[in-house]
Amino acid sequence: MKDFLVIGGGIAGVSAAAELAAHGSVVVLETEAALGYHASGRSAAMFLEGYGNRVVRALNAASAPAHQEIGVLTPRSFLIVGGLGQEAAFAESREAFGAEEITPAEAASIWPILDTGHCTKAAWLDTAADLDTDLLLQHFARRARKAGAEILTRAPATEISRTPDGWRVGTPDGPHHARHLVNAAGAWSDLVAQTAGIAPLGIRPLRRSMARLPAPDGLDTRDWPFVDAADESWYAKPDAGAWLVSPGDEDPVEPHDAWADDMVIAEGLARYQDFARVDVTRVETTWAGLRSFAPDRALVIGRDPADPTFLWCAGQGGYGFQTAPAAARLLAALATGTPPDLDAALVAALLPARFAR
Repeated sequence: MKDFLVIGGGIAGVSAAAELAAHGSVVVLETEAALGYHASGRSAAMFLEGYGNRVVRALNAASAPAHQEIGVLTPRSFLIVGGLGQEAAFAESREAFGAEEITPAEAASIWPILDTGHCTKAAWLDTAADLDTDLLLQHFARRARKAGAEILTRAPATEISRTPDGWRVGTPDGPHHARHLVNAAGAWSDLVAQTAGIAPLGIRPLRRSMARLPAPDGLDTRDWPFVDAADESWYAKPDAGAWLVSPGDEDPVEPHDAWADDMVIAEGLARYQDFARVDVTRVETTWAGLRSFAPDRALVIGRDPADPTFLWCAGQGGYGFQTAPAAARLLAALATGTPPDLDAALVAALLPARFAR
């Protein structure tokens, strides 16, 4: 009998396991052959402290010191661009990120292919960073294993049942038993809850797609900024000598191994193309992942009010890596009854009890 059984081997589950392993025995069950296969393996890999709503931003800030200590951040500037009719969206985005407004000409000195004939508004931030998602995932996996956690891949939860002293989770290789069950299943979080007899929270998987392009005009993209449309209709960033463009899509889908829709990619590239002087002539590859949001777009962390042995670590949306250190510490504190290191109002805004069911 383990103390904690974690369903999900993405950044949420693995970071939770690392924190929980200091307090008891832990086993992680991951369906796929590798950790971080779904949303965690398809992240935009950025740390933007101003990204997300008020609750998410607070978790970002609380996670920043750990990211610095672990060494997963590399500075990258952040550029917001807007065109005619996007003034309100630009103002909102600039304020949320705390970016400095600059002229389109100044923006073009930062992003050389910017079409200043289309761009009417721009803002710049120098405190963003690339986030090494693989290094962070492996950091938590090493910590978890060093503390005695067992991390199993190719171990889908085929059956979940409540027992008098905890939970029984069936897998193809046999059952696992634990006193507490941690639901870190990403896009499958509500399905896991229902299988366990726990009411779902309305966590919805939304598809987000990405296209990898050759470096525009063969230019060196290494020092280019992360570029974000003011209305969030696309974003772009450097990637190992190439150039990534996302259509910023949020299409509701069922949980599955996501792939990009060609029309969604084409429409997103057309929106991006309005701001770029260099035509898109070739797409090297495309992919998609599922960002799973609770109804209020904040994470869900803590004990289910109907059964305190069932813990949620879900609803990461597009903020899983950014928030992982603080979110995992909070989960462990709530699971073990130790005082959280976060403000009480922030903790309350993350608890599953905030949802009427």
